[in-house]
Amino acid sequence: MEFLYPAIFAIITFFSTFLGGLFALKFKNKIHFIMAFTAGVLMGVVSFDVLPEIIEQLKTSSLGSIEVMAALVSGFLLFHILEKTILIHHAHESEYADHKHPNVGVFSALALAGHSFMDGASIGIGFQVSPALGFLIAVAVISHDFTDGMNTMALMLANKNSVKKSKIFLAIDAAAPVLGMASTFFFKFPENFLILYLGFFAGFLLYIGASDILPEAHSKQSSLKMVGLTVLGVIFIFIITCLV
Repeated sequence: MEFLYPAIFAIITFFSTFLGGLFALKFKNKIHFIMAFTAGVLMGVVSFDVLPEIIEQLKTSSLGSIEVMAALVSGFLLFHILEKTILIHHAHESEYADHKHPNVGVFSALALAGHSFMDGASIGIGFQVSPALGFLIAVAVISHDFTDGMNTMALMLANKNSVKKSKIFLAIDAAAPVLGMASTFFFKFPENFLILYLGFFAGFLLYIGASDILPEAHSKQSSLKMVGLTVLGVIFIFIITCLV
């Protein structure tokens, strides 16, 4: 029974993530509207989920806020550097009209899969502390991993990856929480590592949302509806975190 409940919730998270990606695929003609919403979701996750968790963890940690903010900036700058130097080829860039970079979508999807892995690990760690805490963490993860699946599919499609390839990376993202939960049966993550990871990944999320998703959402048309969807994404995550 000790392993049963976290395993069940991790499997539910798999389906939540995969269904979110299929939702984005089905409505890919409206992908810019979906991306406007998911940009708000990412901002909401950082503001109401990741950063508050860091603040709580710092109360009992030997780390200070400077180390965490350094990790956040490192995450932001690392993705920026990789995107501008490795993932994007610069040769004759201006000769291409409406040109996208599939590798950017792939790297973004892998970054989200890394986050999903830690989501699954959070479920396992929560149940190690207490069943009640594990349940609350699982509900939170299942709720926002639906949008993680949407983010993965949206990023892959927006950067001109094929539907088949996009589904493969969606499956990777969906499987990541299950693997993350399973890892907690064998490993104990040091508290300071988790705090620094959260800061580092907050930087990733901020960069993906502000530099990739939001500009792409407004690349075809910019309207009050698009802005409203971004605000709605933030409100959605705020409500989820308040309820959980």
